[in-house]
Amino acid sequence: MYAVNRGAGMREQVHPPAFPDADEVVRAAIAAQSEGAVDILFVNPPAPDGGIWIRSQHRVGRRSREGMVWPQVSLAQMAALFPDKRVEVVDAIALRMDWAAFEKLLGEKRPRYYVTQVTAPTLRNDMYGTFLARSMGATTIAFGTHVTPIPRETMRAFPTLDFALRGEPELTLRELVDTLDSLAAGAPLPEGWPWVEPDVRARLQRLFADADPDWRPAWTTAPLTRTSALAAIRGLVWRNGDEIVVNPDRPFIRHLDDLPLPRHDLLPLEKYRAPLVGGPYAFVVTSRGCPGGCRFCIKHVSYGQSVRFRSPENVLAELELLVGLGVRHVHMYADLFTVSREQVMGLCEGILERGLRVRWTCNSRVDFVDPEMLRRMARAGCWMISWGIESGSEEVLRRAGKGIRLEQVEQALRWAKEAGIRNWGYFIIGLPGETEETIRQTIRLARRLPLDLALFHIAAPYPGSPLFFEVVEKGWFRPDTRWEQVDMDRSTVLDYPHLRAEDLERWARRAFRAWAMRPGPALTYLKMLLTSPSLWRSALEIGLESLGWAAG
Repeated sequence: MYAVNRGAGMREQVHPPAFPDADEVVRAAIAAQSEGAVDILFVNPPAPDGGIWIRSQHRVGRRSREGMVWPQVSLAQMAALFPDKRVEVVDAIALRMDWAAFEKLLGEKRPRYYVTQVTAPTLRNDMYGTFLARSMGATTIAFGTHVTPIPRETMRAFPTLDFALRGEPELTLRELVDTLDSLAAGAPLPEGWPWVEPDVRARLQRLFADADPDWRPAWTTAPLTRTSALAAIRGLVWRNGDEIVVNPDRPFIRHLDDLPLPRHDLLPLEKYRAPLVGGPYAFVVTSRGCPGGCRFCIKHVSYGQSVRFRSPENVLAELELLVGLGVRHVHMYADLFTVSREQVMGLCEGILERGLRVRWTCNSRVDFVDPEMLRRMARAGCWMISWGIESGSEEVLRRAGKGIRLEQVEQALRWAKEAGIRNWGYFIIGLPGETEETIRQTIRLARRLPLDLALFHIAAPYPGSPLFFEVVEKGWFRPDTRWEQVDMDRSTVLDYPHLRAEDLERWARRAFRAWAMRPGPALTYLKMLLTSPSLWRSALEIGLESLGWAAG
């Protein structure tokens, strides 16, 4: 339309529109955004079927059979690195938001940058979000355990994805946004983030320098070109014309305490639920990495074999922040929470000394606990531990690289029960070496263990895991496999010569029935429903499906 100028005592003057260059168009669009618009929108996109899905930065995606709605702490952590930007987190899973509502929200927020996590079972679904965001002018960025091991294939298949962040995403994202802002401005930005608050500036400088002492920000170089600037960002996958460029790996963050505390205030905390928890809860990441060598695990794709810890004092500061937000239920979210006895004992002592009234859960391996540690954890508020038990067969455990013995399983769970801590066991049906007899051994083990909850997943060869490469080599993939079928809850892509996919699915249901159809487990599941009335319908559907009673 034409611009109209009105001056006092003057006739209207109509001027034809100018034709600004592309950068001016971008700046004008940003200036014209509504008050609710944001710079960066961090997104956990809607589910493909409207149900509850579990996603996180370094885990795989799956349907939540247990009715858990996972707090998106990874999105909150990345948001904390941008105090100088307008940022929001949209957790469409927690909000039970469908795609129509999500598209409307995108139209209101009009983000400059759309940051989303993607997983194998929800890949096409998640990428629909990049299509919508890109159509509204956003730059689209993805991270997670799917784009890290197979970035080129993902980028080729989905042209609406502009960038992918491999491995640990925080520093790559911060550098990418600053670089793109510099390119949009048409001039290098000053080095050292002088436009942010001094304490934030100091944190950013330490994070980048400690991870990579030779790092120099690309956005300070003149003359600034898109190709040279993007090529300098470690951990980034980007498009250079028709070519997909995978930059060298980014070193890990060395000192996790230098990360700002996650922006839990941006999350719908009241929407998060967990079994037997009668209120909102949050995740607190205590460490990154695991020393285990489990061949089926995807965690090493993001964090390698190293383990990095936060200090007990730093974790306690986050717990106090959450208590201030009204959260009293916490899951200590780590690849292996009990990997450092010193950290766990120090954290428990801090909770007791500060009088923090929080109830919390965690995970563990059976070979990383002792009776004294478990008693201290119970005194400090730990009331349930989830254990990766996987199989009742020593041979299957050995082939999977689990590194535990069945006697350790029984001993650790007995110690926990004696300390007053509940036990949640996770099992996997269909790992290499599995037979009908080893599945029966797993069922017998599950029934005799002091378990309050149990889940039986189906083995899933996620890209990047050693199991994935073994399945490719042996030809165990089901014909016409799609990533959306790599779901450890409902189906499997594994097709062994002696155990077909349908056999594994049937045995997983049978194992759960054999464990659950007893008075003790049945009472526990009834308590779960009573503590989370809003999840009754989904929990009932999940339960019926697990028992093999679902329609069809």
